[in-house]
Amino acid sequence: MPENLQSMFERLSKSAGVHSVYGDAISAHGKTIIPVARISYGFGAGSGRKPRESAPGEGEGGGGGLYAAPLGVLEVSDAGTRFIGLNENRKLAGAALAGFCLGAFLARCRH
Repeated sequence: MPENLQSMFERLSKSAGVHSVYGDAISAHGKTIIPVARISYGFGAGSGRKPRESAPGEGEGGGGGLYAAPLGVLEVSDAGTRFIGLNENRKLAGAALAGFCLGAFLARCRH
């Protein structure tokens, strides 16, 4: 089982990277955009053996998983470096949608 576990770990570690979410950094117009992502992976394995009179018992199992989510980008320029998060845009869009819905609701209540 250790060989299988090592093989599984190697495959997961090769695929767990910011490149699997975004791709490579981009340089243009005096700025470099570097992608930032949250990458997590885990794995587990088990083995057991309980000998019996009729036949020897044994068992093995293993599994792994990978989680990758984009967080934002780093913008690097002569002016400095700043992080631009994806959640900032989502919050702004959510606030705009909530404002629109509230305005539509209040307009309906007037009539």
